[in-house]
Amino acid sequence: MALPPELPPSPADCVTVDPSSFTFSSDLSNGAPIPPSHPTPQQTADHAHIQHAARLLQSDQVVAFPTETVYGLAANALCANAVAKIYHAKGRPSDNPLIVHISSLAMLKSILPPETPDVPAIYAAVVAKAWPGALTILVPRGPQVPLAVTGGHSTVAVRFPSHPIARALIDACGFPLAAPSANTSGRPSPTLAAHVMLDLGARIPLVIDGGPCGGGVESTVLDGLASPPVVLRPGGVTVEMLKTIPGMENLRVYKKDFVDSGMEAAPTTPGMKYRHYTPEAEVVVFELAQDTIEPHTTHCNPTQLRCAVNQEAIRLLNSTDHKIGILRTTPDPGPSDTDTPLSQNPRIEQIYLGASPDSVAKELFRALREMEHRKVGVILVEGVTEEREGLAVMNRIRKAASRIHIVS
Repeated sequence: MALPPELPPSPADCVTVDPSSFTFSSDLSNGAPIPPSHPTPQQTADHAHIQHAARLLQSDQVVAFPTETVYGLAANALCANAVAKIYHAKGRPSDNPLIVHISSLAMLKSILPPETPDVPAIYAAVVAKAWPGALTILVPRGPQVPLAVTGGHSTVAVRFPSHPIARALIDACGFPLAAPSANTSGRPSPTLAAHVMLDLGARIPLVIDGGPCGGGVESTVLDGLASPPVVLRPGGVTVEMLKTIPGMENLRVYKKDFVDSGMEAAPTTPGMKYRHYTPEAEVVVFELAQDTIEPHTTHCNPTQLRCAVNQEAIRLLNSTDHKIGILRTTPDPGPSDTDTPLSQNPRIEQIYLGASPDSVAKELFRALREMEHRKVGVILVEGVTEEREGLAVMNRIRKAASRIHIVS
């Protein structure tokens, strides 16, 4: 099928920019980078790349750029025509809202409605502690924000990223950027510029390569306008941290503490309605039944979980011709009746994501794409407990999975 005519037919340029070329003051009301007193050639080139990207965005084009969570696909958040190009490039459903990225608190205030001239009071302590960072908040939508950004809702999701390139780019544009993850809709989110080029390289004009993303999963989305406040999507800022902030003590988590079919049918934020993060291979996640998990552990019982995954891998080896991928979160126990045959089988591909929730979060999307690159037919994933970053990890894995295997 031919691409929409507004999408560029030639492959994207990919320019490398060093995040350390940009520094900022602690004053969040001013988003401008601090000019280097004696710029190096690298800094000069990096600033030129940012200015070029800003000119593309100012002409209503789209640009992929790094953030501290995943790579984003940006367009002018105040221009409906520009925003439409995000949906076209990604193949994204039009009722799936976008997150608006800002570079200063002044920019946030500029997109609020006249009757809400300041950041809602419920967010004051949250913003002070978590911004810039991997937290998105829902605020009232001002009339200058197109309904295409919000999926027709009266609220808009807003984030102040901490990544230097993201901040510099937004400031250079002079307007907020709408930016979902820079991947084909439904695919694993990109944490490397190479992932963006693979998915969208033929459909967008520019990719800024700022190196690997540090967080690995998208931002946490917080609806503080609800009473009590609700985490609509877990992410880079943990629920445990948010609950330490005044006003957030009774925070609830969607899909963990409650469900709402109406909310899912008409989502106010991305990541709620559609299947996401899916590689070409089938994904099967293994997790322990909740009543068998000891509280305050960082991962499920390693022996029980690992054995269940190994048994399924052996079954698949005997019943299919596929290569089998295994994403491990449990440590290697050494030689065993089930591990040793798998480690020696050429049809088995294994990646260890790490034992801590933050390590698993950083590696998850990269590992899903790597397994796809290794052409496995099925990916078996060892789950983690839903503590700290583990809540976001399990949210993403379950959305990617075609099967969930409960180990009891």
